[in-house]
Amino acid sequence: MSILVDSNSRILVQGITGKAGAFHAHHCLEYGTKIVAGVTPGRGGEKFEEKVPVFDTVADAVHKTGATVSVIFVPAAGAADAIMEGVGAELDLVICITEGIPVNDMVKVKRATMGRKTRLIGPNCPGIITPGTGKDSNGGCKIGIMPGYIHKAGNIGVVSRSGTLTYEAVWQLTSLGIGQSTCVGIGGDPVNGTSHLDVVKLFNEDPGTKGIILIGEIGGTAEEEAAAWIKSNCKKPVAAFIAGATAPPGRRMGHAGAIISGGKGTAAEKIAALKEAGIAISPTPSDMGATLAKIL
Repeated sequence: MSILVDSNSRILVQGITGKAGAFHAHHCLEYGTKIVAGVTPGRGGEKFEEKVPVFDTVADAVHKTGATVSVIFVPAAGAADAIMEGVGAELDLVICITEGIPVNDMVKVKRATMGRKTRLIGPNCPGIITPGTGKDSNGGCKIGIMPGYIHKAGNIGVVSRSGTLTYEAVWQLTSLGIGQSTCVGIGGDPVNGTSHLDVVKLFNEDPGTKGIILIGEIGGTAEEEAAAWIKSNCKKPVAAFIAGATAPPGRRMGHAGAIISGGKGTAAEKIAALKEAGIAISPTPSDMGATLAKIL
C-alpha cells in the first residue's frame, strides 16, 4: 500500500519543456511513472520525447488526458500562478518543486487554496515517491527529483522537510533491507501546503505502512504539532531526526523556513516535544535507519 500516489496515478508536468522539467520528466518516465501530459503555454500540440502531449493550459491537459496530479518545474516568478492553475483544474494533488517563491506569493496561494479539493505538497520540495517492486520501476511512481534507485518497496513511511536527509534516510533503510511505502518531501519554506502532521495522519491510516521516519529542522512549530498528535493518536512506531542543533538564533540555515526567531523553533524544543511523545530520536543523521530498526 501507499499514500497519495501509486502506479496508477496520472501525472502532468508543468514546465515540461524547460531544462529542469525535461530532465526530471525523463527520469520519472524511466522509473515507470505515468506521465500523460506536459504543460507549457505557447507550446501546445508538441510532443515531449515523441510520446507525451504538451498542452497550453492545465485545464486542457486534464480534460484531454484525465491527469489527476501535477508536478511543477516553473520558475519562481510564475510558480504561484502555476499552483493556482492546478487548483483551478481541480487536480487531486499538486507538487511544487520550485524554490525561491516569494513568501507573499505563497501566503496568497495558501489563502486561495483553503477549502479547495487540491492538496499541495511544497514548494521547494523534492517531491514524492512510492517505490516500485522490481528493478527500479515495476509498479512504482516517482514524481519530482528524488533518485529512484535508492528506494525499495516496503512498509516504512518517510516524511521530511529536507530533500537530502530524505535520501539519506531512504538509503539507510534500503541498506538495512527495510523498504518504504511512500516517501514525501514536504519542503522547507515557511509557507507550504502539506505539513508533517498531514502526512503522519495519512501514514497512520495506511494499512501498508508499519512505521514512520519523521525528519524535521529548526524553525516553526510543525514538528511539535505532529508530536502532540502522535502522542495521543498514532498507532505505529515513529523515529525522528531534527537538523540544526548548532544553528545560532536569527541565522537562516539552508531553507527559508529554517530559522530560529523570537526564541522559538529551536532543535532542543522540537526534540523535547518528540521525546515527550514517545518518539525515538536519532542522535545523528547517520543513525536514522538504525533508530527506526530498533523500535520496529
